Amino acid sequence: MPFLDPSARHPLVFPDGRAHRQMVHLNRVIDHPNMVIGDHSYANDFDPPQDWAAHLAPYLYPGAPERLVIGRFCQIAHGVRFITASANHAMDGFTTYPFGVFDPGTLAAYRGSFAGLPDTVIGHDVWIGHGALILPGVTLGNGVIVGAGAVVARDVPDYAIVAGNPARVLRLRFAPEVIARLLALSWWDKPLALIEAALPALVGADIDALELAFAP
Repeated sequence: MPFLDPSARHPLVFPDGRAHRQMVHLNRVIDHPNMVIGDHSYANDFDPPQDWAAHLAPYLYPGAPERLVIGRFCQIAHGVRFITASANHAMDGFTTYPFGVFDPGTLAAYRGSFAGLPDTVIGHDVWIGHGALILPGVTLGNGVIVGAGAVVARDVPDYAIVAGNPARVLRLRFAPEVIARLLALSWWDKPLALIEAALPALVGADIDALELAFAP
């Protein structure tokens, strides 16, 4: 059996055979109609919740107008939260108080006013650091790194490192031409056996070697 087993609930097993129960493959523990999660994407939490969906995206209810989409091979640290678009209050009137939610007679109309909300989309191979907050409708590109405690309110380009509140791009991880080659390669979509065989190149920084590792 390959050591990268997407069907495992807990991706990390200690040498003595014990599973690291604070770490889970998210699509093994989440069954939510508004969440799409790729294989091998995991979260780690010091106090693992019973309901991982509500823990990570507390405002995303089943049947909401928006989705949370997480790509493959993402890494999500303790305390990360996705504040999805349904968390917003109407801001076009004189008050933001959600009167409609407290009256069963007006609740349907109130919910209808929130149709067409934007999805929150996390690309492949994204690392989201401890306590980061991802705000409604944000898209994180492939290979992004989000610093601990960052508050991300805007889209982040592929292979950028962001930090701060509000988060800003500190730098790109690689030169633009290397990023273009990485995106064209899309290693996260390759068969698992090829990915495992290419690990020395994947953890290195030689784009020629990486392309060669996946060459037909």
